[in-house]
Amino acid sequence: MNALAASAAPAIDAAATKELSHLDWLEAEAIHILREVAGQCSRPALLFSGGKDSICLLRLAEKAFRPGRFPFPLLHIDTGHNYREVIDFRDRRAAELGERLIVRSVEDSMARGTVVLKSPGESRNKHQSVTLLEAIEEHGFDACIGGARRDEEKARAKERIFSFRDEFGQWDPKNQRPELWNLYNARSGPGENMRVFPISNWTELDVWQYIERERLELPSIYFAHPRPIVRRNGLLAPVTPVTPAQPGDVVEELQVRFRTVGDITCTAPVESSATTVAAIIEETAVTTISERGATRLDDQTSEASMEQRKKEGYF
Repeated sequence: MNALAASAAPAIDAAATKELSHLDWLEAEAIHILREVAGQCSRPALLFSGGKDSICLLRLAEKAFRPGRFPFPLLHIDTGHNYREVIDFRDRRAAELGERLIVRSVEDSMARGTVVLKSPGESRNKHQSVTLLEAIEEHGFDACIGGARRDEEKARAKERIFSFRDEFGQWDPKNQRPELWNLYNARSGPGENMRVFPISNWTELDVWQYIERERLELPSIYFAHPRPIVRRNGLLAPVTPVTPAQPGDVVEELQVRFRTVGDITCTAPVESSATTVAAIIEETAVTTISERGATRLDDQTSEASMEQRKKEGYF
C-alpha cells in the first residue's frame, strides 16, 4: 500500500475489534432474540418467577429495551406452594423496574374446577400447565418468553429457541420449525402461540457467571443456609408446613442451598457451604449432575416425565 492509500484508509476502531467473551456472545444472542419477539409478536409476555434464570432475562430485557418500558408484561404462574423468599423477591423486583406483573394462581384454577387434585398432598407443579394456558387465553398472549435452558433436561434439549404450540397449547417434538443461523419464525394463527427461550444455549455455569458479572441480586435461598431436611430417593427434601416430615423420616438440619427454585413439593436443595456467587461458581464448575437431576423430585418418576408434561402445555 502506498503512502497516499495508507493515509486514505479508515482508522480501525480498537473498541470495535475487541474480542468478545463467551458471555458477550450469549448476551448478544439473547438480546437479539428478545427484540425478535418484540418485532414479530403482537402480545408477548415474559415469565418471571423470581428464580435465577428469569432474573437474568430481566437484565437482558433491560439491555434490549431501556430506557423505554418493556414491550411485554411479566407473568408468573404461582402454585401457591412457592418459597416465600422467592415470591417476596419477585414482587419487589417487578416494582423496582416499574413493570407490570401479572400473577395467576393454580389455586384459582382449582376453584374453577379446571384443576382437580387426586389427593390433598399431590404436587401442584404439573398443574401449572392448565393455569398457564388459561392465562394465555385470558390475555391473548401469542408468545411467552422463559428462562429454560437446553442443559437442564433431555426434553428441553430437544426444543427450538422459538418453540411452537398449537391451539391446544401442545408441543410436538417431531414437528418443529427449522432455525437457520439467527433467523426465527414466530408466525402463529388464532389460538396458537410460541414459547421463546432466549438463554436456551446457556449453561448453569454461564448463568452464574453472568450473575456475577452483572452483580444481580438474588433471593437468599440460593446461598447456603441451615434448613431441616429428610432424605428421599437420594435427594434432600425440605421440611416445611407444605411438606412435613412423614412417620419414619429422620429430620436433619444441614447447610444447604437451592440450585433451582420452584414449587416446594418438588424442589430440593443440595448440601453446600457456598455463601457467595463466586463460591457457587466454583461448586458449579465441578458438578457432574444437572440442576434438575440433582434437585427436582418431579423429574424422578420417569425419564420421559418432563417431555410428557411439555406436550401437555408445561413450560
